[in-house]
Amino acid sequence: MTDLEHTLPAHATLIIITGMSGAGKTIAVQSLEDLGFFCVDNLPPVLIPKFAELIEQSKGKIAKVALVIDLRGREFFTALSESLAYIKDESTIGCEILFLDATDSVLVQRYKESRRHHPLAPKGMPLDGIRMERQMLEELKNSATLCLDTSSMKPAQLKEKIVSRFSHLGKSTLSVNITSFGFKYGIPIDADLVFDVRFLPNPHYVDQLRPKTGQDNEVYDYVMKWPETQTFLTKLLDMLQFLIPQYRKEGKSQIIIGIGCTGGKHRSVAIAEYLGKMLGVSETETVAVSHRDSERDRH
Repeated sequence: MTDLEHTLPAHATLIIITGMSGAGKTIAVQSLEDLGFFCVDNLPPVLIPKFAELIEQSKGKIAKVALVIDLRGREFFTALSESLAYIKDESTIGCEILFLDATDSVLVQRYKESRRHHPLAPKGMPLDGIRMERQMLEELKNSATLCLDTSSMKPAQLKEKIVSRFSHLGKSTLSVNITSFGFKYGIPIDADLVFDVRFLPNPHYVDQLRPKTGQDNEVYDYVMKWPETQTFLTKLLDMLQFLIPQYRKEGKSQIIIGIGCTGGKHRSVAIAEYLGKMLGVSETETVAVSHRDSERDRH
């Protein structure tokens, strides 16, 4: 079955993630987590009806749920069939089955690269387990509402496909963390991007500004008033507004931007505050601003 374009119901939605081992179920569940889904890994199918009852009793607090189901025996498939029938006939929950697949040769290669044993052939050849699992899952695959062949997909491409398919059920946000710092205390080791603003006029040399930080209006206004500051911010914002969507496209869920000056107290703090205000207007990113070194050596 190919990618369906129908719209899921507006009430609580349950997505069953299943398919061939090694086809990308971990990436799928991470992608749905980024969309705000409550995800449970390896829930026994027999417990799905009870879980559905809890969803309904939550009165909307749990509205988007994804369950990862791995079938290891015929009894599991029977239980899953009965559970899905219950949801269809007895509950108000909309249910979809996301089936992930890949060719035998690709799955064999992935097992070799990961040095893992196939769960159905722990002491045998991966291909034996793959063929056994494919036969077991054939009926489930035919009943899937969305089947994705991940053979030629990179992890970021699979995530993009899933986010595109289910994004109407929740926002896919990129967390943008902007942190100011002082170079004399070291560059933040977790920063993805680092910008040096030590070329800007320094409030440290203005006596009445020295004890304050870039969060104080007087210092902020001082940093912002210079033509070189405005030129730099225009160019920096233009670059970030280009880069951030590219990071999201590649599957990143978080980006850390470091803004550094000498002591991390004046210039970098003001610039970080400005960027937080300007980037925070987007609906596709959550923006947080922090100041690592602004309170050091304050006098």
